[in-house]
Amino acid sequence: MFKKIRVILVALILLGLFATALFYGALTISLPTLSGNTVSSVISKPTLLRRDELGTAIVHAENRLDASYALGYAHGQDRFFQMDLLRRNAAGELAELFGAAALPLDEKVRFHQLRKRSQKMLAAFPEQQKEMLSVYAKGVNDALAHASFPTFEYLLTQSKRKPWKPEDSLLVVYSMYLDLQGLSIDRDLVYHAIQQTFGANTLAFLIQTSEFQAALDGSRLPLKKVSIPELDSIFLKTAMVKPIEKNAEVGSNNWAVSGALTRNGKAMLSDDMHLMLSTPVIWYRAQLNIINDEKQTQVTGVSLPGVPAIVVGSNNKVAWGFTNSYIDTADWIKLSDKDKTALDAESIPLPNGEKTFYVEVSHFGPVRRIDNEKYALTWVGYQDYAINLNLMNLEVANSVSDALAVSKKIGIPAQNMVVTDSRGDIAWQITGAVPDRRKPSDVPVSSSRFDDAWLQQARDLPSRVNPKDQRIWTANSRAVSASQHRRFGDGGYALGARSEQIKARLFEKDVFDIDDFYQIQLDNEALFLTRWQGFLLGVLKTDPDLFSEDIREIEGWQGCACADSVGYSLVKRYRDTLIDQLFAPIESQLAAQNLSLALIERQLEPALWQLVQAQADSWKPLGAANWNVFFTTTYIDMRAQLMVDMTGHETGSLKALRWGDVNRLQVQHPFSQQIPVLSNLLNMPDVEGFGDRFMPAVQGKHFGASQRLIVQPGDEVNGVLTLPGGQSGHPLSPFYRSGFGEYANQDSTPFLPGSVLHQIEFIPTSP
Repeated sequence: MFKKIRVILVALILLGLFATALFYGALTISLPTLSGNTVSSVISKPTLLRRDELGTAIVHAENRLDASYALGYAHGQDRFFQMDLLRRNAAGELAELFGAAALPLDEKVRFHQLRKRSQKMLAAFPEQQKEMLSVYAKGVNDALAHASFPTFEYLLTQSKRKPWKPEDSLLVVYSMYLDLQGLSIDRDLVYHAIQQTFGANTLAFLIQTSEFQAALDGSRLPLKKVSIPELDSIFLKTAMVKPIEKNAEVGSNNWAVSGALTRNGKAMLSDDMHLMLSTPVIWYRAQLNIINDEKQTQVTGVSLPGVPAIVVGSNNKVAWGFTNSYIDTADWIKLSDKDKTALDAESIPLPNGEKTFYVEVSHFGPVRRIDNEKYALTWVGYQDYAINLNLMNLEVANSVSDALAVSKKIGIPAQNMVVTDSRGDIAWQITGAVPDRRKPSDVPVSSSRFDDAWLQQARDLPSRVNPKDQRIWTANSRAVSASQHRRFGDGGYALGARSEQIKARLFEKDVFDIDDFYQIQLDNEALFLTRWQGFLLGVLKTDPDLFSEDIREIEGWQGCACADSVGYSLVKRYRDTLIDQLFAPIESQLAAQNLSLALIERQLEPALWQLVQAQADSWKPLGAANWNVFFTTTYIDMRAQLMVDMTGHETGSLKALRWGDVNRLQVQHPFSQQIPVLSNLLNMPDVEGFGDRFMPAVQGKHFGASQRLIVQPGDEVNGVLTLPGGQSGHPLSPFYRSGFGEYANQDSTPFLPGSVLHQIEFIPTSP
């Protein structure tokens, strides 16, 4: 009996070892070839693709088309599955890979019909841009053709790689549109629902102007006194308390100082775009070296796999960076009975077969039905000017004025572009697809008020060039002037606390170097939460004996989102819990319409603070004898739940609530959550939390700086470019985790590529 068991166990072990060997064998043979020669019928001149110790793609070509081919080849070798996910995400084609479980996501995105829009848009592109995308796509597909074995993602999903099409590059840009503007689209519907259910006074109360403002020109929107409206008791009785999502994705920063404020006299740019973090990271290091007619162009920075452009970087004369601008780029149009609609059939592919999904469309855009009324979405993403390749013109700009001129016609999601040049000049400009309509609305408007100027791209883009104070900063909050605000609207601005903190840091010194800028990127001082720390201490000191340990931790919170701060965890979670509790009556009503306060949560701070200070009777949650009891019991319940989240028990030492553990950064592969056994192979090591939302060092559990860039045009050799992951999407590649250690330890990696380790030479088939 024991002998048989032993035989079975040995057989199982051997079978497991064999399966593991097969898996790793398949992984190994799917690694791309990084050195050698290959022939291409696409390029016109010999072209080189080199890689350094980080895996940076270093391209040497004699024209931009050949450079696009080589960059496409590099993207195809290192990141094809990521590119595949990005195009499928925008097109609503994920179910073909992942089955029926992905259908709800596909159906949600099919509302926008972005595959059809990409095809139509591409057909209208200038011939030069069509050729650029075609050559890039051939580079991607040649890399696939030269791969001896598909990567593990296709083995696990039992699917085949589909060739890259030029239109797919537009879908990748649309994925960025959905990421950067997707939450803003439904804001008007949330406003409308609040106004319809609770009245205009409640809407005005919830979205009142914040005291935190840091526009570049110093202008301030007026702080009007807003009375707390009466809340009908029926809404308190029907309220269901649940966590309202706290949107960490508002987090990008950029700033610059002119050459007058640096030690070497050159203007300095900082840019750290914050996005959801996963493996592989969104950006891809690249340098393009192009010699054309004896004129050499070198541009270094990060590219977006799927697109043949350098998104953020420097060409030795001009450096540029972006943050999401959050101006208003969407309106909902209430249709009348006279407005005609039709049904469009969308075919969603499945692993076996397909599903037909119908989208109701109108002259104004796709239609959603709410309470038997029809509302059409007019969004900048639907316009002909939404996407183009004009971003590539920044690669050859020679000055700030050149960059501002070419950036007026760029087709990307609207951004705050900050640009510097080797002469020491600096500037900011709203850049990207901005509609020319003049009256943005926060609630749906009737179809009779539709402005045909939606069809044209705005040219009166706000800018600020070489300000007297020699400083520029943006951080997703309002950067435009108060008067321009009426023209361009609010598409979901971040609270201005982070902008104020960056501005304050820039005025603390008169001379800056690279390390000074890096310290601002890593600044996690909790200036915004200071008043909430004081408020919570006041609550707990009503019973100092019961809360003695809590008071000690909160008083010693260090005033920062520091890893070993327990007090920060308690203050942060307490404020979040108050939002959930006090706005539950509104959230419950919105949930019935598939809407949520999460879309405007970043705006609720003024109303929240006013409520806890005034303690209006009609807003006091049911079951609390008075407001003091409510504040205390909310803290007790919050602490218990936080302890359960961290330890599995309601009681225990508060040391278990260190912020570094509560907000631990986890950069994970999409597959590891579904197949935990692959976690060690696919995920980056966990990192102690080192930031939060309302400070320059924005960081959540799966969110953070997608790159940390600091550069001075003309002095790139001393620049910094740090990414939270490596170049390759292949877990056995030496470049899979390259650079993550520096990111996790808050060190830096060089902006420029290092020594060349690998080289592929592309040889044209004809002279």
